[in-house]
Amino acid sequence: MLLDATQHYDRPLSDDRLFGWHNVLFPTGRGGLYTIEVGKYRSGEMRVTSGPLGHEVAHYEAPEPERVPEEMHRFIDWVNAHDHTDPVLRAAIAHLWFVSIHPFDDGNGRITRAITDMLLARSEHSSKRFYSMSNEMKILQKEYYEVLEKTQKGDGDITAWLLWFLECFDRALSSTEETLASALAKACFWENHRDVQVNERQRKIINMQFDGFFGKLTSGKWAKIGNCSSDTALNDINDLVAKCILRKNEEGGRSTNYSLVTS
Repeated sequence: MLLDATQHYDRPLSDDRLFGWHNVLFPTGRGGLYTIEVGKYRSGEMRVTSGPLGHEVAHYEAPEPERVPEEMHRFIDWVNAHDHTDPVLRAAIAHLWFVSIHPFDDGNGRITRAITDMLLARSEHSSKRFYSMSNEMKILQKEYYEVLEKTQKGDGDITAWLLWFLECFDRALSSTEETLASALAKACFWENHRDVQVNERQRKIINMQFDGFFGKLTSGKWAKIGNCSSDTALNDINDLVAKCILRKNEEGGRSTNYSLVTS
């Protein structure tokens, strides 16, 4: 679904395309324990709730099922139209609009995010995705639901939603910049050490230094991660120190730890 949305971002949105995405999400016709209507708009009422059974809290009530086809017709026409709205703001508006219609029995959130990614790809005229709004929204899930509910229960002013979406977009770009910087640093490191022989344990733990290794690197951690004895861990470390890949930090004794030499 996401590949179709982003790799074919320039294709028009349609009922059939949305139904195809829905079929892909629910090939068995079930959402968890329940049978759902697949590949068509819902025929029942839709309320977004949370909380234990019998004590649910209602956050939002979507339009009646009789209105869904007409609402979706308006939405699809707007998505496919070409106007002067900023393309990133179009993605924000489309996200809010679709999730508010809530046209399917299940999977509305995932399809909403696919539409968002499709419109962001259109804004860049590129199918290559170097950042993830979906991932950032998941990280900020509590904030997302709060601003969404407040907007849906408001007076029609969506400014707060647009501002939150843009902040989330900015964070997604920043997160990707950090990820790409780490990936490029790793690639550069291995290019500079392409002639140095390392074993699989050493390669694994070196790569972890670029991928968000938590805390200080000690021989004890090396032994646990590498699933080896303390002596083997120390031999691995000393070998890398001798090859100028690791350096011993100033702390000594039980606090002895090592850092990767990246320059």
